[in-house]
Amino acid sequence: MSDWLNIEGKTVIVTGGSSGIGKSIVESLLAQKVNVANFDLTDSELDDRRLLFVKADVTSREDVEAGVEKVIDQFGTIDGLVNNAGINIPRLLVDKDNPHGKYELSEDVFDKIIAVNQKGLFLMSQTVARILVEKERGVIINMSSESGLEGSEGQSPYAATKAAVNSYTRSWAKELGKSNVRVVGIAPGIMEETGLRTQAYEEALAYTRGITVEKLREGYSKTSTIPLGRSGKLHEVADLVSYYLSDRSSYITGVTTNVAGGKTRG
Repeated sequence: MSDWLNIEGKTVIVTGGSSGIGKSIVESLLAQKVNVANFDLTDSELDDRRLLFVKADVTSREDVEAGVEKVIDQFGTIDGLVNNAGINIPRLLVDKDNPHGKYELSEDVFDKIIAVNQKGLFLMSQTVARILVEKERGVIINMSSESGLEGSEGQSPYAATKAAVNSYTRSWAKELGKSNVRVVGIAPGIMEETGLRTQAYEEALAYTRGITVEKLREGYSKTSTIPLGRSGKLHEVADLVSYYLSDRSSYITGVTTNVAGGKTRG
């Protein structure tokens, strides 16, 4: 596969690469001898001479620009960016049982989700795109979500930011295509457990949906609306990232691909 894709030696930034889908992407790229810079607030346990950890808050222009300079200093150039960093804090628009309570959407939570999922994506893309446009070559991959198309009960700010990500992908593809820079999106559906489902997250999501945490967990394994009959594997997202970073996908831009096993609203 690595021979066919021929991405060995490329330099790629992955944001949020210390856990979950991001970590799987980092591991996959390293296995294909790609130079990887992981922009995250916490370091992963990965140890590879091709891996550069950059402690960075993607909502800070100062952090982003300083981090990109480190990548250039270390590897000499940048060939691709995977905008994977994102947060999800379940909240209700209106909680009729507890108005202004813990699980009703507040400005602070709204601003935090927007900052990471949209502003962070903007800052990273703009900073890296300046380099790619100058080279007249490169790829930006934006991690979206099935919820960006379908909406999600109790997760409206998150879903809205992912819908915005889809629009950024289409718009930036039109702008940057003139410089031979491609912009594509990936929208995962229900994926295998990654360790990111914290107790606090599950309690909040269960509350917004009026069910117990136990009932919520049962739903993770529900596959009746997925034609392939199973949850997705993290490597299946990482595989698509590798393909999009390669010249094998050189005529694909401005689209967001669902990795969701054919899941429907059903």
